[in-house]
Amino acid sequence: MVVHIVMFQFKDENKEANLIQAKQMLESLMGRVPTLRSMDVGVNFSPEERAMDLSIITTFEDKEGLESYAVHPEHLKVVDFIKQVVEYSKVVDYEKTL
Repeated sequence: MVVHIVMFQFKDENKEANLIQAKQMLESLMGRVPTLRSMDVGVNFSPEERAMDLSIITTFEDKEGLESYAVHPEHLKVVDFIKQVVEYSKVVDYEKTL
């Protein structure tokens, strides 16, 4: 199993609305991207300076599944939106044994 984690820091302009829209768009990918096995999307509530605004944790059967997700047309629509409203993001990908 492959775990893909992304954390996003959003721009201040329209932050709340953009967070809601990004969360909804990401969650809508379940069932629409065949290789996506699970997804957890969370909006941060921590006031810490180092906190990020939104995170996703997704799982795939293998690296090929993650690669298919990365280029899937439905995922690319979400990426296009997020690129417009995010200052930066961080990612971690790893293999997990069951």
